[in-house]
Amino acid sequence: MSDDWQSIDMANPTEEHKMLRSMLRDFVAEEVEPQALEYDREEKFNLDLFRKLGEYGLLGISVPEEYGGSGMDATAVAIVNEELSYSDPGLCLAYLAHAQLMVNNLAHNGNEAQKTRILPKVCSGEWVGCMAMSEPGYGTDVLGMQTTAKQREDGHWVINGRKMWITNGAVDEDGTPADICWLYARTGTDSKGRAEVTTFLIEKGMTGFAVGQKIYDKTGMRASNTAELVFDDCVVPSENVVGSVGDSMIHMMRNLEIERIGLAAMGLGIARRSLAAMNRYASEREAFGSEIRDFGQIQRHIGESWAEYRAMRAYVYDTARNTDLEKSGNRLDTDGVKLFGTTAAKNIADRAIQVMGGYGYVGEYTVERLWRDAKLLEIGGGTLESHQKNITRDLSRSPEKIEE
Repeated sequence: MSDDWQSIDMANPTEEHKMLRSMLRDFVAEEVEPQALEYDREEKFNLDLFRKLGEYGLLGISVPEEYGGSGMDATAVAIVNEELSYSDPGLCLAYLAHAQLMVNNLAHNGNEAQKTRILPKVCSGEWVGCMAMSEPGYGTDVLGMQTTAKQREDGHWVINGRKMWITNGAVDEDGTPADICWLYARTGTDSKGRAEVTTFLIEKGMTGFAVGQKIYDKTGMRASNTAELVFDDCVVPSENVVGSVGDSMIHMMRNLEIERIGLAAMGLGIARRSLAAMNRYASEREAFGSEIRDFGQIQRHIGESWAEYRAMRAYVYDTARNTDLEKSGNRLDTDGVKLFGTTAAKNIADRAIQVMGGYGYVGEYTVERLWRDAKLLEIGGGTLESHQKNITRDLSRSPEKIEE
C-alpha cells in the first residue's frame, strides 16, 4: 500500500488537475464574474467570452490532443463545470452543452473523417455546438420522439420534426443556429414498436435547418440561449450519420454519464459560492447586539450547508474518478450524484437567501441568481424522477452494489 494515500485529494488528484483549477479560478475572477449579472439580466449569451474558453483548451477538455483537445478525464470535466458555475451557471450550461453533449460525444463516437473535419473547429470555439434530443412533447421519454429521418435513393437523409429546449440552439439574438448540431432522430421502429434512433450531424446552412424561436423568460440559466430547432425537409448527406443506423441509444446512454457528472459539478459550484456568501454575511450582519452567526437558526443553515457541500464534493469527484469516458457502466453513481447534488445545490442557495434576508433576494448579491439557476439542474440532463427510477432498477439487478 502506498504511504501517501491519505494525502490524495480526489478533487485535485494530480498536478495537472490542480493547475487546471488554479487557472480557472483566475479566469473566472478576471473574466467571468464581471459580466455575469449583466448577461443574466439581459438574457444574453456572451459568445465572445465563450470563444475564449476555446483559447484555454476548455472546449475540447476531453478530446484527444491530435484533434485539438486537451486529452483530459472526467475529473477535469467536473473541475471546469464547478469553477465556472461558482460565478456564472448560465455560461457554464452553454459550455456543458457544447463541450460534453456535442464535442465529447463526437470525440468518442464519431468516425475518423468526422472527427478530423469537425473537432478542431469545435475545440477552438470557431464553431458552437449543441445537442438536440428533447421535443415539444417528449423529454425523458426519448423513445417517444417524433422527429423522423428517411433515406432517399441517392443516400441522403431527409429530416422532419422539431426539437425543444435546446441549449446553444441559437447563438445570438438574430436566431442564428448553432454551427453544428448533434441530432437524434427516429429512423424506424423495432419489432416491439419502439423507436430506432439514429444520430446525425446537422450543420448551419443545410437546407431546412432553422431556429424556430429563442425561448425567453426562463426562471434561470438566462445567460445561455435556449431555442426551438425546426427541421423542414432538412437534407443531410450520409457521411453525417454517426455510427450505424439505429444504434444511437448506445452512445446516448454513455454520454449521459459525463453530462450528469457535469451537471452535479455545476451544483457543487453553486453550493460553494452560496455557502461562502452566507458565511461571510453571518459575520458582517448584526442583530440584537450580536453577529447573526451566534443565533441557532443561522447556525443550522450554515452547518447543514457545510455538511451537504462536503458530501457533494466527495461524491462528485469519486464518481468522476470511477468514470471512464471510453466506456459506459457507471450509471448508478452518475444518476446518484446528480440526484443528490443538484437538489443539495438548490437547498444551499435557498438557505443563503434566508440567511441574507432582503440582500439575498436581490440580484446584486448573486445568491438569488444561483438559486434560480440551480432549479434547472433538477430537470435538465434527466429529471430527478428519472434518476430515482434508474437507481431503483439498477439496484434490483445489482443488489451487491450496496455491500461493496
